Amino acid sequence: MRIIAFAGMPASGKSEASRVAQRRGIPVVVMGDAVRKEAERCGLDPIDANIGRLADQLRAAEGMDAIAKRCVPAIRKLHGTADTVVIDGIRGLAEVDCFRCEFGDDFMLIAIDTPIDTRLKRISGRKRSDTITSMESLKARDEREMRWGIVEAIASANHVIRNTGKIGRFRRDVEFMIDKASRVQGKDDRNCNTNF
Repeated sequence: MRIIAFAGMPASGKSEASRVAQRRGIPVVVMGDAVRKEAERCGLDPIDANIGRLADQLRAAEGMDAIAKRCVPAIRKLHGTADTVVIDGIRGLAEVDCFRCEFGDDFMLIAIDTPIDTRLKRISGRKRSDTITSMESLKARDEREMRWGIVEAIASANHVIRNTGKIGRFRRDVEFMIDKASRVQGKDDRNCNTNF
């Protein structure tokens, strides 16, 4: 089974990349869903501040790879029913290390690089309870994810997709990388970054 994970700053295009995978019949495990599920269990309103605070608490109590560990059983459950599984929402290097430890060379990380002004335009149009509508709020969220190690995670990616153009081009780039990942299953080519 090939595990493909997408990492990037908030609103970089991770969810869109995952939708591309889903349209191709590839199951997606969304890491943020694990936090939202915990928030629901705790009776918390699923707004950005609560989700972020809870994610901080989980990482402080269980380690920086706490969310990744919660996702591993869901990924393993798909083993045998899917050749490829996509993980949406890597937030730190500890999570990357967790998945690389669990899945070895079958794990591939793809970073999505998108300018902050483009990300703000996208995130402010979301219809989610944790939507951000100002540059100040987006920068605060970026800083929170930087504390979790997102910059280091992005730097450790096997490949990088630059998401700066039209949505159709981005989707084609994602499809290309999914196909490429499927062809090189079992080969760790972390030192061979592909930039679009």
